[in-house]
Amino acid sequence: MINAAPEMLMLAALVIPLIAAFGIPLFDAVPAMREGVTIGAAAALALVVTSLAPAVLAGARPELFDLEIVEGVSIGFRVEPLGMLFALVAGMLWIVNSVYSVGYMRGNNEPRQTTFYLCFAIAIAATIGLAFSKNLLTLFLFYEILTISTYPLVTHKANADARAGGRTYMLLLLGTSMGLLLPAIMITYGTAGTLTFTEGGIFPEGTSPVTLALLLTVFVFGIGKAAVMPFHFWLPAAMVAPTPVSALLHAVAVVKAGVFTVLKVIVYIFGIDTLTSTGINEPLIYFVSFCLITASVIALTKDNLKARLAYSTVSQLAYIVLAALLATSISVVGGGLHIAMHAAGKITLFFCAGAIYTALHKTEVSDLDGIGRLMPVTMTAFLIGSLSIIGLPPFGGVWSKWFIGIGALEAGYVFVVAVLMISSLLNVAYLMPIVARAFFRPLPGAVPGEAVAIKEAPLACVVPLSLTALACVVLFFTAEPIANLVEAAVPTPAAETAPTAAGAPGVTNAQ
Repeated sequence: MINAAPEMLMLAALVIPLIAAFGIPLFDAVPAMREGVTIGAAAALALVVTSLAPAVLAGARPELFDLEIVEGVSIGFRVEPLGMLFALVAGMLWIVNSVYSVGYMRGNNEPRQTTFYLCFAIAIAATIGLAFSKNLLTLFLFYEILTISTYPLVTHKANADARAGGRTYMLLLLGTSMGLLLPAIMITYGTAGTLTFTEGGIFPEGTSPVTLALLLTVFVFGIGKAAVMPFHFWLPAAMVAPTPVSALLHAVAVVKAGVFTVLKVIVYIFGIDTLTSTGINEPLIYFVSFCLITASVIALTKDNLKARLAYSTVSQLAYIVLAALLATSISVVGGGLHIAMHAAGKITLFFCAGAIYTALHKTEVSDLDGIGRLMPVTMTAFLIGSLSIIGLPPFGGVWSKWFIGIGALEAGYVFVVAVLMISSLLNVAYLMPIVARAFFRPLPGAVPGEAVAIKEAPLACVVPLSLTALACVVLFFTAEPIANLVEAAVPTPAAETAPTAAGAPGVTNAQ
């Protein structure tokens, strides 16, 4: 831990990825140094954000800069609990993703590796800027930088499929942000006179419920990175990218930036009391529940492993959007927890998919028969990540689903609990057959009873996926600090404290 003022730690978190972005091209001809800069910066960022977290949990809200553009609109940074959580997820996972990238990029002799690491660092810088945004304008700027900086990563292979995927990626993300999100921000300013994230929301009393309902709808669909249907196609299209990029999109930055933004808008722009008192959230609750199930059903139909995982992510993101829309303190805590729990589980699954491709050059689920004998470590990690996504103990994913379910009951939406249960069964249906194929079907061409030589991916791939699988277990036992951090964004009156199972992280009164 670093003993420094919160403001200095905040500045360091914003600057470290930028320093890496400047340093990486200097070592284009020395790959080991280039990768050393990346891993060193990732480790430094993780140390800084973990050092900042205790102060935020204790009530500090450090601020940096406040450049006013017009009255009530500025560019500035402020760390609050939701932003701290997002920064922790991005900061911690950048390390393992960087190490994994070394093994993957070298193992597959990928071209333009310097450009890859450079754009990755810029994307992380944009992520931290977005996490620490003080207002909607600052968030929007970094939201767009994140889109632009990840485009070269999506199109990294520079073939026809990559270019087509990149076009879909940019069209949908820039189209939704410029066509929906930006107008929503402008109308918000015209209605509220400010864009600053404020506890309890910013809209004045007497604001028309119709106006609020329309704005909420435009925000939910305009935040395209949350991949709410029908603006989700960019996510499976982007699977043409190298697997470390897929991990960035699904776990570290991009989609998490989307659902984080949804949480921030509902908690700090609308305020959960506004949603519950007006009922403007109800139509969206039904629609997002439909999306949650539909994406899981589509995942069942996909034979390509990364495509199946992509539609799984669309479904899992809907959990977080749904948690925010339920608009109870407990459901918001569940949504925040799911950002962390899904990140650990899904990055594990994508790391495993990339390891399979690197070692065996297999991409289709139907081709994975018996590979558990060749890649026992990788497929065990895949099993652990799958069980966490499904939501079974002792893996972290169980707690986020628990809180979202409790929040749904508290809000009076009993059908949402059924939706969560059906979704978990569908998770089993599209994930566990992969594990069953790997461990219980014969390996094609192998002689029964004869030993098979293990053929794992490079160690730089296997170690990170093992660590993220371990994190799925550790998070089961350490969920309470995360829950407490998110709860600090939405203090819960004692009367609303959720019942907890034995050993479950409880939501306590933060006042």
